[in-house]
Amino acid sequence: MKTTRNLIVALLIGIPFMGAASGFSSSASYTSLTDSDSIHMGTVIDEVIWVVGDEAILKSDVEAYRMQAAMEGVKWTGDPDCMIPEQIAVQKLFKHQAQIDSIEVTDADVAPEVEQHINYWLEMVDGSRERLEEYRHKPLSQIRNDLREELKDRQMVQKMKQKLVEDIAVTPAEVRRYFKDLPQDSLPFIPTEVEVEIVQNTPKIPAEELNRVKDELREYTDRVNRGDASFSTLARLYSEDPGTARRGGELGFSGRGMLDPAFASVAFNLTDPKKVSKIVESEFGFHIIQLIEKRGDKVNVRHILRKPIVSDEAIESTLARLDSIADDIRAEKFTFEDAASMLSDDKDTRNNKGLMSNSDQAGRVTSRFKMQDLPPEVAKVVDTMQVGQVSRAFQLINQRGKTVCVIAKLKNRIEGHKASISEDFQTLKDVVLQRRQNDRIHQWVVDKIKSVYTRLNNGYQDCKFEYEGWIK
Repeated sequence: MKTTRNLIVALLIGIPFMGAASGFSSSASYTSLTDSDSIHMGTVIDEVIWVVGDEAILKSDVEAYRMQAAMEGVKWTGDPDCMIPEQIAVQKLFKHQAQIDSIEVTDADVAPEVEQHINYWLEMVDGSRERLEEYRHKPLSQIRNDLREELKDRQMVQKMKQKLVEDIAVTPAEVRRYFKDLPQDSLPFIPTEVEVEIVQNTPKIPAEELNRVKDELREYTDRVNRGDASFSTLARLYSEDPGTARRGGELGFSGRGMLDPAFASVAFNLTDPKKVSKIVESEFGFHIIQLIEKRGDKVNVRHILRKPIVSDEAIESTLARLDSIADDIRAEKFTFEDAASMLSDDKDTRNNKGLMSNSDQAGRVTSRFKMQDLPPEVAKVVDTMQVGQVSRAFQLINQRGKTVCVIAKLKNRIEGHKASISEDFQTLKDVVLQRRQNDRIHQWVVDKIKSVYTRLNNGYQDCKFEYEGWIK
């Protein structure tokens, strides 16, 4: 099993991430571009199969795209031998136009995404920088630089697409007209959605437990200062942040807005990589921090997180208190909304009378949740509740990794149904808008193919492509 996993990891991180998949040029160099041309890379022979403008699509680009798509479970509606190089070629058209239009993407624009990918790769190799460098056959600094350029290209393409459709708007009349004669079986199905209110209380942790955690962190600091152990080793052994522990506590380059405010305040004031910070309390627990590097408005640090243990007694006490509050709500001594505003310690919902909020696919904030988008513990409770019903108290681990206790009220349930103009106008508007945007982009690609030099190897002459004009 371990051998198989290592092979998968090697395949995954041995290809240019998002390079082939997004259609950007390979790092291989080439000179002439005739049908018979091939590129010799050690014992491997690569081949130029398409030319778009002054850029080539290599056979290795296609195979890398195919491999990554297989790992992601992509299902092809047509022949992948034809669809893959076409998708790569289309991305090159967008990139070409973006360069003409002087669309720019800066290092700062892609820095967070770069670090997310680097961190993911490190997790795949158990947090070992050395193993990652071995798999990629280059130092981490070079891996990061290469990825930065590929992601800049990817964002450039996305910005180009956005520019092409930025002036498209949809009126209510267009939405009604579009769906007026649409067959019922063509209407989108809207899954069941719910609106949920909560009152949250966090179990209290005694001072002795808080002091125990702080003493542990002070001991780690002393060990680092004495030279008995490195910060990264202690992070791997003791940090309770699973996302960074395997990387020796390293967070990757982050801006202030990406970090807990208290954590960021200390992290950005560090100046000496040899020093360990004071103990910092955040919404996640208690930390000590060590500086790795500052770069502009970004900082890369490693940290050790320790969380106080919440006792069973504290949990039971908090659950009992919330059950008492729920009983008073059912007895109509006060409303659920009043309880949320006055008694909840959840800052995300307290000022909204307990109503949970969600970001939909378009980035809009909404109070509607599909069941799978709710925290699992909340979804399990409200799934069988009636609208207006208040639950018994239950515990869950919140998004900050803390144990909290909650009572929930099902404010509304919208059962799954075929979309209608009266109930789902925004959803239908998005469908019409997306269709118009897709039509605009499709036509732009067809027109672009006519004006840009393209050439395919003879083996692609019989392909059925999505866009017309490739075969001339």
